Amino acid sequence: MTIRYNPPTGWPQLGRPFHHGVIEPPGRVLHVTGQVAWDRDGKVIGKGDCEAQAHQCFDNVDHILRAVGGRLEDIVSLTVFYVDPTDMPAIQNARADRLRLEEGPVSILIQAAGLIAPELLVEVVPIAVIPEDRFKEPAI
Repeated sequence: MTIRYNPPTGWPQLGRPFHHGVIEPPGRVLHVTGQVAWDRDGKVIGKGDCEAQAHQCFDNVDHILRAVGGRLEDIVSLTVFYVDPTDMPAIQNARADRLRLEEGPVSILIQAAGLIAPELLVEVVPIAVIPEDRFKEPAI
């Protein structure tokens, strides 16, 4: 079982889906490459709309996790790169839509000068632990 916690001396979560500490459960650790707002055809979803792009990032992560029996709730660590600091509320909205408060991972947000393509506004890089009883070998 994943243990997520926030010590009483930590700064407040303010209702955001993250925790100060996550202890990984037994299972298969899955490191996912950074996901951006490209669809399966390599087209950018949500040009100029960071929240739409963040949702596409989470959709991409969800597909990768489900391919091996995982779920978004299995994410134990999440790194988010973003370009424009005014997009922070949009990123937080997308995270709150996709990650439940009690199942939030540890998280880091990093402002970057740019991403792989200029029209991309956000990139998410998760690490998940898939429980053995749900894990299935990926189709390669």
